[in-house]
Amino acid sequence: MTAIYRFLKDESGATAIEYGLIAALISIAVITGALAVGGSLGDLYTMVSSKVTGAIP
Repeated sequence: MTAIYRFLKDESGATAIEYGLIAALISIAVITGALAVGGSLGDLYTMVSSKVTGAIP
């Protein structure tokens, strides 16, 4: 009976799940930010490339 009580009272697994959820949310935020900046950065490189190509005789 005491083993069941200790098992129900143990919260170490809950802490690991919380850290896993926090890591997942942070990774989603990083991926979303990288995708947003990546598209803008690709457009910038394309613009600079076309300007440089047009400037070379």
